[in-house]
Amino acid sequence: MTDQNEEVIIRCPWCGSDPLYVSYHDHEWGVPLHDEQRLFEMLTLEGAQAGLSWLTVLRKREGYRRAFAGFDPQLVAGFGDADVARLLADPGIVRNRLKIASAISNARAVLEVQARYGSLDAFLWSFVDGAPIRNSRRSMAEIPASTPLSDAMSREMKRHGFRFVGTTICYSHMQATGMVNDHLADCFRHDRC
Repeated sequence: MTDQNEEVIIRCPWCGSDPLYVSYHDHEWGVPLHDEQRLFEMLTLEGAQAGLSWLTVLRKREGYRRAFAGFDPQLVAGFGDADVARLLADPGIVRNRLKIASAISNARAVLEVQARYGSLDAFLWSFVDGAPIRNSRRSMAEIPASTPLSDAMSREMKRHGFRFVGTTICYSHMQATGMVNDHLADCFRHDRC
């Protein structure tokens, strides 16, 4: 039973009740993001999530920020064998050699994209013509794992040397960084993003 003065907040059901997950849902997911380092961070974390839960990766986020030089692509692009060994021994991140290697090679790809397109932001947001796609889905069952846009993004990113950027990861990235608003229509965040 709720107090009559207590407001009921409706959220997307995927965030459950874990405070970290709820905070991520309420303050980050679906908010248009244009910061270069944060975009690289989200690409790295989405790749790290492959095969794991997003909550597992969120719990390691601070460890990733520390281990990957605050997600400065210039610094991460310079990581070598000693850094890979250090990262493989770091319990603060997902210690998977392929995911670590992809984060480093993706930093190099970011630098190439920045040189070619002016910014990672301009490159990524070009897939949605610079403006968020606003969906009005009523249930989680309506949210796809990928779309033709994420297919195109994945192909183009791979062409530029990015790894761990399959179409599902690209769609998750689009949702997380606000390129696509997939908050359910009755979620309190839907109209705010």
